[in-house]
Amino acid sequence: METVQPKRRIAVLPDSLANKIAAGEVIQRPDNAVKELLENSLDAGARSVVVVIKDGGMSFIQVSDDGVGMDEQDAVACFQRHATSKIATYEELEEIRTFGFRGEALASIAAVARVQMKTRRREEEAAVVVSIDGGGPLRVSRDAREPGTTVTVSNLFYNVPARRKFLKTTATEFRHVYDAVQRIAISHPEVAVEFVSDGDTILKLRPATLADRLVDVFGERQCSALIEVGEHTDLLTAAGYIGKPSFGQRSRANQFLFLNSRFIVNRTINHAVFSAYEHLLEKGTFPFFILFVDCDPRRVDVNVHPSKLEAKFDEEQAVYRMINTLVRNALASGDNVPGLSVQGRGPDVSLQFTPRQHDRGIPSGPATRLVDTSTGEILPFNTPGGRELASRLLGRDRGTAAPSGSPGSDRLEEHSVQPGGLTWQVHNKYIFSQIENGVLVVDQHVAHERVLYEKAVERLNGSTPASQQLLFPYTLTLSAAEYSLLSDVLPYFRQLGFQITPFGKNTMIVDGVPPDARMGDGEKVVTDILGLYREYQRESPMDIRDNVAKSFACRSAVKAGDPLTEQEMRTLLEQLSATTMPYVCPHGRPVMLRIAIDELDRRFGRL
Repeated sequence: METVQPKRRIAVLPDSLANKIAAGEVIQRPDNAVKELLENSLDAGARSVVVVIKDGGMSFIQVSDDGVGMDEQDAVACFQRHATSKIATYEELEEIRTFGFRGEALASIAAVARVQMKTRRREEEAAVVVSIDGGGPLRVSRDAREPGTTVTVSNLFYNVPARRKFLKTTATEFRHVYDAVQRIAISHPEVAVEFVSDGDTILKLRPATLADRLVDVFGERQCSALIEVGEHTDLLTAAGYIGKPSFGQRSRANQFLFLNSRFIVNRTINHAVFSAYEHLLEKGTFPFFILFVDCDPRRVDVNVHPSKLEAKFDEEQAVYRMINTLVRNALASGDNVPGLSVQGRGPDVSLQFTPRQHDRGIPSGPATRLVDTSTGEILPFNTPGGRELASRLLGRDRGTAAPSGSPGSDRLEEHSVQPGGLTWQVHNKYIFSQIENGVLVVDQHVAHERVLYEKAVERLNGSTPASQQLLFPYTLTLSAAEYSLLSDVLPYFRQLGFQITPFGKNTMIVDGVPPDARMGDGEKVVTDILGLYREYQRESPMDIRDNVAKSFACRSAVKAGDPLTEQEMRTLLEQLSATTMPYVCPHGRPVMLRIAIDELDRRFGRL
């Protein structure tokens, strides 16, 4: 058998070719170059940066700053691979908090473009100008410039046509560059940022607080739908803003996670935030969040991605639990009840649901803002003040005010139920409760569904199941598929309180059911829950416990059309106020809304 001989011996690549290959790991498109240059400016102590691009950055990129600048020796050395002033030992690498290796980025960019750097230190009289084309020899000269550095990149990938052809349209590349600039602007609000594209000024941001910077970037209307969060533990510190559920996004574009001020992507934290919203978001939407996580660099690996875009924590599960709890608590303490507002006057007036501005969110000014329904706001249920309000809504302790200085005590006077406040049912479907500044409307089915869902989750998570013994047990005859499915989830049904025992082929005996199960037609209780479970499993096959809980809650809750006594309505509202998330049912439908008295007055021309 003939042996195939290699055509070439192994040889070390020339530096020019090695640099081009290495550049592909760091510089894949114009936004990568912009990101690297901006991070260099921040590491140089810049308080102001200006980014100018043309053709989406494909033909021209320029980043100017007012940082410390470099002398000639450093300006030449920084174009060499692995040249840096950041570290000298492995221990320093473990603890590094700066953005990266200045020489690595510049060497990669210079290998695939024409680059000129003009830099000056304050103590120098003239600026050093270093030019390099496609990794060729360096040319050094002198010129005038204010202290700081300007890096100009022309004709990116001009000498690597195979890579250039994979660039997208000018509009697409512009969006990527904008995202890179936006992330820097958000993570460093103390730095002035200007962004110019093809002669148009896109951003011109002055130094500001984080809250004001977010208003400048996203607009006042969007920022009014944000909730501030913050937590400090021995593991890490997390702070920032999350969007209200009503501010759900159709993509993950507006999710910003910064680790020690560096933008990263981390699936653990992303999932922790998403799962905290539970069923608050509509299907197909994602939460808006801006989180700053700060931790010891030795407890995280930022080198799992060539561009340092991803990071891995050494205690992923602990980080997950902390972030998840942080977001859950913030959502539970916020008022997520939608308001019903009136738009316009006269016969053309229309009703519209609007999210209400959160009083812990970013303050809004005189510019465009959401409809102000603050006069009709109510306290969050899941707070001490909210529970006091819930008691008043239910007609208990009408004359008792919140203790002075307690949470919400300053606002309880505005929201207490008026003397003679009523609770009544409309069309055997909705429960109306009069509050001081309007009316609270509750959908009785989804409200009861939320109550039963949380009880079911508690039982499935280990509490002792409660069961009601049937006077006349019945036999459940199932198809082979149904029998197999019920057999698989039988431990969960038993944990809920069902007493079900296999009895021959495709047959089971039901001896008991949970006390809050809606009975109806005997065996249909189990088969209906099983049918709902099958539907939910198709959508989310991994959440067995959650799907069992949702199926039981949906089947057992009171229905639209069921008449309720006043006591039953009050009991339901009381149970709802004790849940961790009273605003939505397990499927994401709203449980309640608020109609402010001012909105009604406006509708009838009283305002």
